[in-house]
Amino acid sequence: MQNFRLMVPSLRFGMVSLLAIFTVSFHVYLIFTGLIPNLISRPLHLALVLPWVFLLQDNDKVRPFTRYLGYILLVLALWASFYIIYFQSELSDQYGSIEGKVQYLVAFSLLAGVLEMARRSIKLALPLTATIALAYGIFGHYIPGYFGHQEIPIESFLGTLVIAEGGIYGALTGISVNVVAVFVILGAYVGAGEGGNAFMSMSTKLAGRLQGGAAKVSVLASAFFGSISGSASANVASTGAFTIPTMKRLGYPASLAAAVEAVASTGGQIMPPLMGAGAFIMAELLGIKYANIMAAAIFPATLFFFTVWIGVDVFAKKYKLVAMSKEEIPALNFVLRLSPFFILPFGVLLYALIVIGRTPQFAAALAIFMSIALLFVNREWHFSLKEFVKKFLEANITASYQIASIASVIICAGIVIGVLNITGVGVKITSAILFLAHGHLWIALLLTAFACLILGMEVPTTAAYIICVSVAGPILEEYGLSALHAHLFIFWFALLSTITPPVCGTVFIAAGMAQTPWLQVAEKSMKLGIGLYIIPFAFIVNPELIFPQTHFLMALLSFIKIAIGLFLISRALVNDKLSTLLRIGMVSGALVVLFFPL
Repeated sequence: MQNFRLMVPSLRFGMVSLLAIFTVSFHVYLIFTGLIPNLISRPLHLALVLPWVFLLQDNDKVRPFTRYLGYILLVLALWASFYIIYFQSELSDQYGSIEGKVQYLVAFSLLAGVLEMARRSIKLALPLTATIALAYGIFGHYIPGYFGHQEIPIESFLGTLVIAEGGIYGALTGISVNVVAVFVILGAYVGAGEGGNAFMSMSTKLAGRLQGGAAKVSVLASAFFGSISGSASANVASTGAFTIPTMKRLGYPASLAAAVEAVASTGGQIMPPLMGAGAFIMAELLGIKYANIMAAAIFPATLFFFTVWIGVDVFAKKYKLVAMSKEEIPALNFVLRLSPFFILPFGVLLYALIVIGRTPQFAAALAIFMSIALLFVNREWHFSLKEFVKKFLEANITASYQIASIASVIICAGIVIGVLNITGVGVKITSAILFLAHGHLWIALLLTAFACLILGMEVPTTAAYIICVSVAGPILEEYGLSALHAHLFIFWFALLSTITPPVCGTVFIAAGMAQTPWLQVAEKSMKLGIGLYIIPFAFIVNPELIFPQTHFLMALLSFIKIAIGLFLISRALVNDKLSTLLRIGMVSGALVVLFFPL
């Protein structure tokens, strides 16, 4: 009996590892295969992520009723997924209309499974939004007036959402399968090796000896790490575990330490080369190369981190913050020894993306293979098969958890988008905003920004961007903005909720790590992150900023002009030793500089 008890954890770990390897292998395999029907690859994607949420995600903390309900929904959703895979060819002949009681059960199982999966992964807001959308699709014909819709046959409504490509298995899920999952896998492999230590040591070497050095290390490290993870929460949890205690030990106010990490981690989602999952979705929705998204993002992202840097510098002088000690700064040879652990994978990725023009998926696959090869060696560049196995399994398990978390968001958001398309309410909301704007672009921009902020407070960044761009994207294009400007504007404002009260996820996480009241952290975060509120409007006024590959001189001049304006605003907001009149003058001058086109 004792031997059996000892075997159980090992057996469970072995099964989890096999599932993780299969999950990762499937998504990498898709890159190199021929065309697999969407109603095979996408249901299989869902089937692979379901166990990570229902069985392996803090299940011991779930109440017994919820746990057993989850088991039932897991079995039903798995059965429904494999039903669609098995009968894929027959279902495609039904043209999005379900037939018979079995297919009604398939629809119920998938919708209930996806909603509960999202609730467990990201709390109640997004699945509640999706549930309201489903209710509107079924009962909306009873609503009188403009926002009602024609009665939709229930078999067509459910069929479009679950056996066609108009909801759960729509284009968004395709992006989750074919693009997002691949880059999540890359980030997990880089992180499992010495990649994380590499950019942390490089950041410390570059900024540690400056005044406020620990905070500036946090800014650089979060920019580096965010380009891999694309998740503000993961960024805080990873780099914050090092930077927040270091800042507190050097005398930083706890609220400032947490605010620096929260703001810098948010910026990681807009920092090339990888950015967040939303950036991959943007490339697919716009039908442009991902390299163009990177080019468009580089100047605005640099301006954001420049503004944070200026704010940190002012705070450092205000609180008389010291630099990191010489003993805490890594030696140059140590930094150089570690640097290939992230330079090689990203070098391969960027070479394949930009120089030889491969797809993002193929480029990421090459970088994954390079990252796997680097797992064979440690930071001393000594070969170790035992360490390889440990790090390889860790990377697969981490990647699978993250794929499941992101898929929970994207697939649930697919329900909302599906209902918007089926009922036509998205067009009606667009028309209403156009009416409220009265033909004024700036009113439309402010309404869109407000909608993104409100929605982003309730759902994750990626889902907020997806839903907002579906509704507001056409509005901004109606006013003459390029599609890229509209999408980038909405993507930036979907990020605002990470640092803006009342729901500010990275602030809550960082405040908890620093053990300080979150409201003080939020106040400092908004001052440090002022660029997040201003830069989207600035690149609307200065449109060349996001086209450096075709208008480099004008983009550079716009960059310098906006940097001057942000410098003035940041100093005016953070430096409360200046007179009120001088601060008002600086902000006024900055706004003129920012919003006066060249």
